[in-house]
Order: sequence, then C-alpha cells, then structure tokens
Amino acid sequence: MRHPQMVAAGRHYGCQVVSCVPYDPESKGGAEATVKIAKADLVPTSANLLPAYDSFAELADACLTWCDAVNSRRHRATGQIPADRLDVERTTLHILPVEPLALALGEERLVGSDRTTSFNAVRYSTPPGYTGARVWCRVVGEELSITALTNSGDLAEIWRHQLSTPGVPRIIDAHYPDHPDGRGIHQPRLQPRSEAEIAFVGIGPGAGRWLKEAGPADATRIRAKMARAVELATVLGNDKVDQALGLAATAGRFADDDLLSILGHIADSKPAGEVVRADEAHSVQNGTIGWQALGR
Repeated sequence: MRHPQMVAAGRHYGCQVVSCVPYDPESKGGAEATVKIAKADLVPTSANLLPAYDSFAELADACLTWCDAVNSRRHRATGQIPADRLDVERTTLHILPVEPLALALGEERLVGSDRTTSFNAVRYSTPPGYTGARVWCRVVGEELSITALTNSGDLAEIWRHQLSTPGVPRIIDAHYPDHPDGRGIHQPRLQPRSEAEIAFVGIGPGAGRWLKEAGPADATRIRAKMARAVELATVLGNDKVDQALGLAATAGRFADDDLLSILGHIADSKPAGEVVRADEAHSVQNGTIGWQALGR
C-alpha cells in the first residue's frame, strides 16, 4: 500500500509512484538506481552545483538532456551506443495510429454551456465552438492540456491552462469574444423601425449613444426630443447635432432644453489656437546675471 500523500503527489505531477517489493533485490535496486541518478545529475545539491529549477518544465528539460547524453555513450554490457541501436530497431517498429488511444489523451470531460470544463474541482475555459462537446484533459507538468475533436475531424490540443486550485477558476477573456471585458450582459443594439427612429439614428453615432443612455436614465418625452433633434439637424447639419447628442449622452443631460444649450455652447466656443509650450529653448529670460546685485 502506498502512502496517500505519495499517491496525491503522483496524481498532481502526472506520474506513478512505484514501490519496492519486500525482499526483492531487483525492484529495490531499480528504485535505488533511480534515486542515485536523480541525486547525481538532476537534483540541485552542493556536490553537483546545479541551479534550482523555477518550474517543473525546467526539470523535464533537464531529464531529456540527461537521457540524450546517456544514450550517446557506449553501453558497457552490449558494447553498442543506444541511440545507434534505436535506429536499427525502428525498422521493425510499426507506425503509430493516426488517432491516439483515448486513455493517452487524459480524462474525458464535457464542456458546459458556459464554455468551461471541470477538472479536479476547477473550472477551465475553452475556446468558442466546443459547447456541449467532449474534451480530454491531462496534466502536463504544471499545465492542463485540453484536447478535442476539431472541425476538420482530427484530435488536437485546443488550449493549455496553468493548473489551479479549487475556488480559483482559469477563465480566458479571449474565449468569450461576444462578452468583451467579461461582461455577462450584451449591450443594447439599436433596432429602428419607424421613419422617425430611422431619421434620428441616421444623424450619427452620437444619436445612438444618446438613445442608449436616455432609456436607463428614465428620460421623458423621448420621441418628442428625437423629432426636435431631427429638425435641428436639418437646419444646422448632422455633424453639429450629432456632436451635441454625444456630449449630452456622456454628461447625462436629457432635459427638454439641454440639447439647445449644448448646441449654443458649441457655437460660442472658439477653436483653440496654436499651443505655445514654454521651455528653455524659447525662454524670454535674458539670464541670471542681473540677480547678482540683489541683496548687496
């Protein structure tokens, strides 16, 4: 029986903890050899002066580097280089299937209507287009790999998340393009139907913003104000009225005379002239020599 903490550690890191068989030198020797290799070549100690690993991925890269170095040496028992012997053995190996075994993909999960899937009591988001689909989740180092059937019918990895803990979901905003900035409620869309509504919205984007803000602000006599804005746009032009409507929406000004007041303010405002920046290159100060006589 294995200790529960060792089982949990193996499940977390995606590996199996192998125990020694009592009174079995072969299994004990294999475990001891593995520990010896780890201490000598992988685990940072004062003897090998290896640096500490910042992530599990760095440890995995170190293991691959060690394997490449060992497999390039001549084996003491066979007298051959394992890497060269593998080239010969490849000629007798069969080709792997196109689609991997389902068990190799990980644990099967279902993507919910919120485009997330649950793994070890943590919600992970998935890209659009996989709602209700089956996906397979497996731990790769410190990441969760999510595999699914793509539109082309092939099995492919669709996303990788950093592993998280229960209560801390991994949600990517890019997986919800129809909910920008994480909004759960869609912004209202203008759907003008009558000729008056079409004429008002046709003034410009400022008119659309005014209409979207006027409803939640509990503005009154909206239709009359829309008709008045269309009349003013006919006389003054769409650009000025659209600018005034946009300013009114931003400032929350929806009273009867607010639009006329803003139009009057725009008409009275003069365009800003050339901006003059005072710096050392354009200083009118002759110098500081005149201050020398001060206090004498």
